[in-house]
Amino acid sequence: MSRLGAFNSPLLLGFEHFERILDQAAKVSGEGYPPYNIEQMGENRLRITLAVAGFTDDDLAVTVEDNQLVIRGRQRDDGAERVFLHRGIAARQFQRAFVLAEGIEIVRASLDNGLLNIDLERHLPEPEVRTIKIEKSGPKAKAAKTLAEKTIDIAPD
Repeated sequence: MSRLGAFNSPLLLGFEHFERILDQAAKVSGEGYPPYNIEQMGENRLRITLAVAGFTDDDLAVTVEDNQLVIRGRQRDDGAERVFLHRGIAARQFQRAFVLAEGIEIVRASLDNGLLNIDLERHLPEPEVRTIKIEKSGPKAKAAKTLAEKTIDIAPD
């Protein structure tokens, strides 16, 4: 994988994960089926709506795989029972994937009038401040550590 210019800085440690996410987003299919909308429903809420006319809830699968929301559709073939004089409604299978940022959770999925609605919510983490203990090092610290390891505490009877 080639490194992006923004991630080459020695000050950005551990951002390889973001680089992989950007690669995944770039590889997501550019196919336009099924069409979809993404709308902001509130400050921390989103809704993805896919036009899936002709699909039932049994024909659809919504999963989260790693950091991707994946929607798959596959209609059961009942062609033996039906005779079409013209078939202009797309009934092909599909897979549509969306890369999710950290902290995004799927709240619900619902199917209404041929529209699959998927509600997402971002949970904002509370700011966390940690203090890191600085250990002493050098010759004096090593001597003190060695002395502490050789000291035996005896409790009086």
